[in-house]
Amino acid sequence: MTLLRKIPCTIVTGFLGAGKTTLVRHAVEHNDGRRLAIIVNEFGDVGFDGSLLASCGVPGCDEDAVVELANGCICCTVADDFVPALNKLLDRPEPPEHILIETSGLALPKPLVQAFHWPAIRSRVTVDGVVAVVDGPAVAAGVFADDPEALAAQRAEDASVDHDNPLEEVFEDQLLCADLVVVNKADRLDEAGRAAVRATIEGHLPRAVKMVETAHGALDPRVLLGINAAAEDDLAARPSHHDSEDGHDHDDFDSVALSVGTAGTPDDLAIRVGRAAEVPGVLRIKGFCEVQGKPMRLVVQGVGQRIAHHYDRPWRPGEFRDGRLVVIGLKGFDRDAVATALRG
Repeated sequence: MTLLRKIPCTIVTGFLGAGKTTLVRHAVEHNDGRRLAIIVNEFGDVGFDGSLLASCGVPGCDEDAVVELANGCICCTVADDFVPALNKLLDRPEPPEHILIETSGLALPKPLVQAFHWPAIRSRVTVDGVVAVVDGPAVAAGVFADDPEALAAQRAEDASVDHDNPLEEVFEDQLLCADLVVVNKADRLDEAGRAAVRATIEGHLPRAVKMVETAHGALDPRVLLGINAAAEDDLAARPSHHDSEDGHDHDDFDSVALSVGTAGTPDDLAIRVGRAAEVPGVLRIKGFCEVQGKPMRLVVQGVGQRIAHHYDRPWRPGEFRDGRLVVIGLKGFDRDAVATALRG
């Protein structure tokens, strides 16, 4: 009897704006002829990361090999979305040799790893590795440097202190499940900053996990793929804040898609996005836009006060060019204020 080889899957997780899509796209563009497929999970109403990946035009990874799941957090919709999408890729006449799964920035990786025990897929796929992408400058700035135990002690001593931060729990859960931690944007860190980031990450990890630094997601696919962790068989070594819960939700977060029309210049739009990012509770802004007189599509991303934009490809004939940005924030953020800022 011949045993079928399980197709390896790499789960790429990481907080908002850490550089997951850039990392995945670099891996696709340097895949050395390997047949890859991608499942990308959106959080919002406009497909952004999937479109950015599908437009790369790399042989061996056509648009049919990129599957977008936009109906909610991938770790919350395993049965309805993830398993069927995975089976669809596996049933192709030429199935992929490796599958990259990019979660949303709000997803918890452990429930997704657990899904690989589902009867419909457990004999066909394995989790080659869980890769946590970290925004190096953000961690160096102390955004996720708090010790949960110290915070709990501080809260017990001073009732006026409130450090309950669901974002930190998500960040830590992503690290706790990882087989590889990628510190992205390392080119923006000096030696002291790099040491601080490593110390912060190691402080969250109860076990030894390989850590690498990169800039612009330019990581050799040989490092990213082929970890051979079989993570679904190693769940006990991957603790989570939500292990004692039957499930979890993302009621702390919200998203909205807003139209921005045609921009006069990229810098003009960046200024508006920067003002919108200053609205309390806004976490990330991302999307596409048309620039007046330009044949190329402009990609815009903003995390905090870091606003970036670049042209990624020409507009296709007949393609709808209405500029739309997805704004992701804490529940209850002022949508009207964001819309006003984006209108300028």
